[in-house]
Amino acid sequence: MRQRLSSEPDRYRGRRRVPTPPRSRYAAVVTTAFVGAGIVALGANALPDAKSVSPSVLDELKQASITSQDAAARADSADRATRDDRGGKTAAEQDTWLLPLHGYDFQSPYGMRWGKLHTGIDLVAPEGTPYRAIHDGQVTKAGWFGGYGYAVIVKHADGSEAIYGHSSAVTVKEGQQVKAGDQLGLVGNTGHSYGSHLHLEIHVNGQPRDPVPWLDERGVNIQLETEAIYAEVAAS
Repeated sequence: MRQRLSSEPDRYRGRRRVPTPPRSRYAAVVTTAFVGAGIVALGANALPDAKSVSPSVLDELKQASITSQDAAARADSADRATRDDRGGKTAAEQDTWLLPLHGYDFQSPYGMRWGKLHTGIDLVAPEGTPYRAIHDGQVTKAGWFGGYGYAVIVKHADGSEAIYGHSSAVTVKEGQQVKAGDQLGLVGNTGHSYGSHLHLEIHVNGQPRDPVPWLDERGVNIQLETEAIYAEVAAS
C-alpha cells in the first residue's frame, strides 16, 4: 500500500462527524430535516463513489432517522389518546350552552310580579313550538309538575338544573341523557299559565337564579336572542 506523502492533499481533512441525534421531541423534528437533507445529498453526489462514504456516517444517519420516526410516532399516539379521553370532542364542544328556542318574545323577566317572586323568565311563542335543552344533562322530571303544568327538568354536570314549564307536550323521558340542542318538548299553556309561552328557570344548589345574567356568562344572551355558537358564525 502506497504511503501518502506529507505534501499530498488530505482528502479527509476538514470532514466532521454527524452529531448524535438530540433526544428531545422538538430537536427530533430538526434532526429529521437534517437527515433528509443528508440522504438527498448522498443520493445526488455520493452514489457514483459509494465506497468513499464512511460506514459509520451511514449508520449514524440511519439511527437518527429511526430515532426521529419513533419520536413522531409517540407524539401522534399521545395526540390520539388525548382526543379519545375527550370522547372526540373539543373543550368548547363539551361546554356548549344554547338558547331554548328561537323566534320568541321576551316579555316577563325574573323578579317580583304581583307580590310574588317570579323565579324564571317567560319566552312567548306559538303553542306547539319545539324547545330544546340549553345544555347537556339528565332528565330528572318529564311530565305533570303542579303549577308548571307539563314540565321537563334537566340536571347538568355542574349540579345546576333547568326547568322548562307550561309545555303542551314533553318528548323525553325521566332518566334520559340529553345533549345541548336536543328537543325536550313543545311550548304550551298548561298549569298556572297566562298564555302560550315557555317558562325557563335555573336553579343552583336548589335556589333559583336569574337566567338572564347566568346564561349571559355562558355565552347565551336571552334578550338579544343570541348564543355563542351563532355569534361566532355571524362574526366570521
